Amino acid sequence: MAKIMIVNTSTDYFGNTEEPTGLWLSELVHFYDAFKHTNVDIDMFNITGGNTPIDPVSLNPLMFDNTTKAYYKNESFMDLLRYSQPIREAQPEKYDAIYFTGGHGVMYDFPENKYIQSAVNKIYENGGIVAAVCHGIAALLNVKDAGGTYLIQNKKITGFSNIEEVLAQRDTIVPFHLQNEIKKRGAIYRYGRVPFTSTLVVDGRVITGQNPQSPSQVGEAVRKQLL
Repeated sequence: MAKIMIVNTSTDYFGNTEEPTGLWLSELVHFYDAFKHTNVDIDMFNITGGNTPIDPVSLNPLMFDNTTKAYYKNESFMDLLRYSQPIREAQPEKYDAIYFTGGHGVMYDFPENKYIQSAVNKIYENGGIVAAVCHGIAALLNVKDAGGTYLIQNKKITGFSNIEEVLAQRDTIVPFHLQNEIKKRGAIYRYGRVPFTSTLVVDGRVITGQNPQSPSQVGEAVRKQLL
């Protein structure tokens, strides 16, 4: 049986502000849903363990599609978020793929996390898949191999764009701009010309989606390689 570990944020506010953030729920749900009729075992992690905060904007009626709503109302699924395992207790060698969800919270607790970096390296070096969507690509920014080379250097990568950050009205409070940081690591940044349209980039076993519209495509791409 194939195994996937999903990693979510544990951060519920933008830095020291009172502006709430957290997991962008549909970015988890639509990826997860891609495996509902498959023989794939999925485990949920966040940074600290315990409750995973959900970005309230992702529950806005305009964003809250029927699939996300169904999972949100499913108590057993939501318990996976309420009682998540901490990333430090993960055993990455047991997994065939790792997937990082987004939401602005990840910008604070993904980039410097040594357990994330170790998990990515172990899974990738074992021939596994590394996938992320939207701001979740922040998890990949500082992952380096044993020789000190960035994982995403010279790889085609997408992620939340600068223009989308402006349109989301978050560009002045984010700790960094993901598009800029991806480029700084020597990656080949790709993005959809129309903001907030589904965009998938596959470079071997590194699979990334640009925005909240992309997790289904990321899930399908991972499933295609995995099964």
